[in-house]
Amino acid sequence: MMKRMIIMLIAVGAVLGGIFGFEAFRAHMIAKFFASMGHQPQTVATTVARATEWHPHLDAVGSLTAVQGGDLSFEVSGIVGAIHFKSGADVAAGTPLVRLRDADDVARLHALQATARLAAITYGRDVRQLRVHAVSQATVDADAATLKSDRAAVAQQQAVVAKKTLVAPYAGHLGIRAVALGQYVNPGTPVVTLDSLDPIYADFDLPQQMISRLKIGLPVTVGVDAYPGVSFSGDISAISPQVDSASRNIHVRAVLRNPRLRLRPGMFARVSIATGAPVSHVTLPQTAITYNPYGSTVFLVEKTVTEDGNTQLTAHQTFVTTGDTRGDQVAILKGVKAGQTVVVAGQMKLRNGVTVEINNKVLPADDATPHVPDE
Repeated sequence: MMKRMIIMLIAVGAVLGGIFGFEAFRAHMIAKFFASMGHQPQTVATTVARATEWHPHLDAVGSLTAVQGGDLSFEVSGIVGAIHFKSGADVAAGTPLVRLRDADDVARLHALQATARLAAITYGRDVRQLRVHAVSQATVDADAATLKSDRAAVAQQQAVVAKKTLVAPYAGHLGIRAVALGQYVNPGTPVVTLDSLDPIYADFDLPQQMISRLKIGLPVTVGVDAYPGVSFSGDISAISPQVDSASRNIHVRAVLRNPRLRLRPGMFARVSIATGAPVSHVTLPQTAITYNPYGSTVFLVEKTVTEDGNTQLTAHQTFVTTGDTRGDQVAILKGVKAGQTVVVAGQMKLRNGVTVEINNKVLPADDATPHVPDE
């Protein structure tokens, strides 16, 4: 029994010795690896921090809306008797577009007009006879009331007849006709869309934190997918007095000039609002920044002199304060000065004070206004 226990203790000791020996060997190799890294230069890509003028602006997305626009329809029912427009045409305010059959209404109007004319003649004759006391004042008063009633009936019938003709309430661009000759239409049935396109609105939302930077008249530029690379200019015309309680956004409207009618209601719009004079910032590619919970850092490359008098490049880590981003670039508010060399690729293998070699054959993007190439 004692012999078996001694054998087990020897076996356990051998196993533990092997484990501790392996861990010691692994620690030695790791230390040797990092020691070799300290002497072997690491290849990195770098750029020189430069000062760039940025125009302060806010970015948003929204939709285009017609200044005036909607589906035109009749207030009354009837059968389409005439169509006076072509789909897609431009019309002036007051232009007749569609007329419903109105022969019965026009005939009734003529009858009422004749009755009103007779009432006017009767009233005029009685007024003259009253001067010679041929009729009583009561008769003249009754004739005056009859004349007013007949004229009111004429005005009412004129309104009925007018409702049988659909006219353009404002100047604009017509859409596609939605009715045909002989078709029966009910009140509210869409006949055609009419939109006023020049100028045109751009509606968008911004976070409530941006209210202090907004004011009426600020210039805006708008881009749409239909015209890549083309900007449309305008300015802010209205800011909502209320902040949406659900999204905490504020609604903003800009007016854009659209003389060639290229912008259409419903288009998706990317909006940029200029909010001040140009500001100079030190900028770096976003790939140069390492973001950490304890702060953002970059590696600066500096020339150092070794003990034997040789010159070498070493990387030194430093904390930075970042600002706004624009495209591939980020503004550096603190930590890097213009002219300093900064690592933009290869930071993952660097430590503070490690020797580096620079290879800038391949550099990350550094464009303030990048564009996605068309496939």
